[in-house]
Parts: sequence; structure tokens; C-alpha cells
Amino acid sequence: MSFDFKQILSVTLILFSVIDIIGSVPIVIDLRKKAGKIHSGKATFVAGFIMILFLFLGQSILGLFGLTIQAFAIAGGIIMFIIAIEMILGVDIFKYNPDEVNAASIVPIAFPLIAGAGTLTTILTLRVEYDTLNIVAGILLNLLFVYLVLKTSGWLEQKIGASGFGVLRRVFGIILLSISVKLILSNLHSV
Repeated sequence: MSFDFKQILSVTLILFSVIDIIGSVPIVIDLRKKAGKIHSGKATFVAGFIMILFLFLGQSILGLFGLTIQAFAIAGGIIMFIIAIEMILGVDIFKYNPDEVNAASIVPIAFPLIAGAGTLTTILTLRVEYDTLNIVAGILLNLLFVYLVLKTSGWLEQKIGASGFGVLRRVFGIILLSISVKLILSNLHSV
């Protein structure tokens, strides 16, 4: 096991596209409005912990509960589906009070938005093709970018504006809804 720049770059790009933190900015902004604040560091740390834990123990953890990766992916897809419905219809299903800001940073930001079923399934898949050390490096690079995006979400909201945010929220809601349906349907046949 050694650092391989090509592998690190490949893993980083694969995880970047699966995590899609840029596409999640409207969701983060919406959750920040509901919860009052998002703890960027805590959300990033918890997501990183989940990803690295899953890299080493994912199949064992799922096996311990008698779960398959497909069942895990469907559960994550359902949560993403609910978040997408909120974004598109402007309804509140996830309710937050000021005492739950820490919880909002973890669910749904850290899981399933950042370290969701797609990300965790991808991490397990990457183990087949890439060295563990390079996967960890790719995860850490993505976490750095995730932290920066979460930290600047307020600034991004100011630049986008209220009407721009409303449009983006619904567009990304439809995209998230499509991803969640695809995730559920593609794993339904294996459960």
C-alpha cells in the first residue's frame, strides 16, 4: 500500500460526483433556515467518520444486522425522496427546533446527504479496485471541499438571492427526487 496520485485523483473525482455537495447547496441552505444553524465542522467530521468506518467495516456492520447493501441503499433513497418532496412542494416534513441544531447537522446533512447510501455503497465498491490508503486520501480531500461548501453556504445564499434560491431549490429537488427513485428502483430487485 502506497500513495498513488492517479488512484487518489480517480477516487476523489468518483466520490465528488456521488456526494455532489455543490448540488446539495440548496438543501443545506433550506435546512440551515429551518434549524437556525448548521455546524459545518461537526457535519463534516461525522460524515468522514461514517465513510471511513464504512470503508473498513461496512459489509460486516450490515451483515451484523442482516442487511444487504441494496436494503441500505433503499433506506437512504427513501430519506432523500422525503427531502426532495420538501424542496419541490415547499412543505416541512422534517421539523427542527433550536435545541436540535446539532441533530440537523448530523441528520440529514452528515447522513444521508454527504455520507449517504450512494456514497457508502461507492466506497465499498472502490475497495475492489483501489488501495485503501488512496481511498482514505480521496475521502479526506472530498471532506475538505464539503467543509468549505458548508461553511460558505450563507455567503452562497446571499449571492444567489431569494428568488434564485427558490428556483434552485425546486430544480435540485427534482434532481434529488430522480436520484432517490433511481436508487430505490435499481436496488429493489435485489432485496
